[in-house]
Amino acid sequence: MDDEYAKLIRRMNPPRVVIDNDVCEDATVIKVDSVNKHGTLLEVVQVLADVNLTIVKAYISCDGGWFMDVFNVVDHDGKKIRDKEVLNYIQVRLESNDGFVPTVRESVGVMPAEEHTWIELSGTDRPGLLSEVCAVLADLRCNVVNAEIWTHNARAAAVVHVTDDSTGCAIKDPRRLSTIKELLCNVLKGNNDRKEAKMTLSPPGVTNRDRRLHQIMFADRDYERVERVDPGRIEDKGSRPRVAVFNCIQKDYTMITMRAKDRPKLLFDIICTLTDMEYVVFHGMVTTGRTEAYQEFYIRHVDGLPISSEAERERVTQCLEAAIERRANEGIELQLCTDDRAGLLSDITRIFRENSLCIKRAEISTKDRKVKDIFHVTDVAGNPVDPKIIDSIRRQVGPGSLQVKYDTSLSPKPRQETTIGFLFGNFFRARTLQNFKLIRSYS
Repeated sequence: MDDEYAKLIRRMNPPRVVIDNDVCEDATVIKVDSVNKHGTLLEVVQVLADVNLTIVKAYISCDGGWFMDVFNVVDHDGKKIRDKEVLNYIQVRLESNDGFVPTVRESVGVMPAEEHTWIELSGTDRPGLLSEVCAVLADLRCNVVNAEIWTHNARAAAVVHVTDDSTGCAIKDPRRLSTIKELLCNVLKGNNDRKEAKMTLSPPGVTNRDRRLHQIMFADRDYERVERVDPGRIEDKGSRPRVAVFNCIQKDYTMITMRAKDRPKLLFDIICTLTDMEYVVFHGMVTTGRTEAYQEFYIRHVDGLPISSEAERERVTQCLEAAIERRANEGIELQLCTDDRAGLLSDITRIFRENSLCIKRAEISTKDRKVKDIFHVTDVAGNPVDPKIIDSIRRQVGPGSLQVKYDTSLSPKPRQETTIGFLFGNFFRARTLQNFKLIRSYS
């Protein structure tokens, strides 16, 4: 009965979305008002992430049963959103009254659910793992059409979309699927793996692919740090995220502050993790500088209680650090753009392995028989790759097919003037939300 009443309230109060390109000089402003429910913030942020927008500033408030957010967003080039198709997509999706059910635009290159088989993988990370997985899939006549691979803290996870390489359709034969699962589990298990390797076949479209990767790695407990001693590894401790969790006793919240290198989808990754851990963000602010992002949230568990123990506080800290680090760019970025063919991914990853490259993260996409693959690679010790090795690989693959994209995120970004100040009276000049006593406690 409560669910039906909640649905009625949402139907009577549909989401209201205002998109403004005039109020701020440097960014597009998106304001969303709606009845609140658990997960609403994630669903809104996910829509913005789906069209690859960068959130440079945000104000979040969902106390008292009502959700109100303001986002300053820019495109990949740091400019306002002028594409009418993108603006219309955002408006329609956010104003949808069916719970903001996310869809992936065709431009992302994801095939319809009935045209591919969705495979989820997790296991211990090691040099050459992706090459071995791709070789097995190629031997089994499986064509990888789309995939995303993450590695973090000695663990690896992947969501892979495959088709039969002769028919181009999803693989449905139970015996063949069983063989694929058995062989991939053998590859993922490796030697001396204390954790179980997993391969599952999941129905596509159940959840966002990035969110599913977070869930896989969280279930694999990648947030538990593994202390490794790599003799040649040069670690930049200053690049590690800084997460702090405090009690806010007067207001009956838990306060979380985070500082990390700014990058696309940073807010999505954090909100995704908090939501899956069943925490609710009641108030929050996000602001970005030239290279760093600062985020501040006031949260409670879905049962209405703040964090109550040191063990829980430590676990939240570890999980948020892991959420930030999983997608963090590590190593040099290589982009492969060429015609698709059977076994292409297996050949490319084999060349990487033979040249002692470790793939830290990868995104594979295919559209109209063209592939656009992105690889973040290091050497076996986790250090930057020797440029001579990159040149050798490019000659083997084809200089016109494999391009090196240098990390431009370290370049100073133009200062973004906030529209939140215009809308909320210079709100972001305050050091914290609490300084302005904007937080109320609801029992």
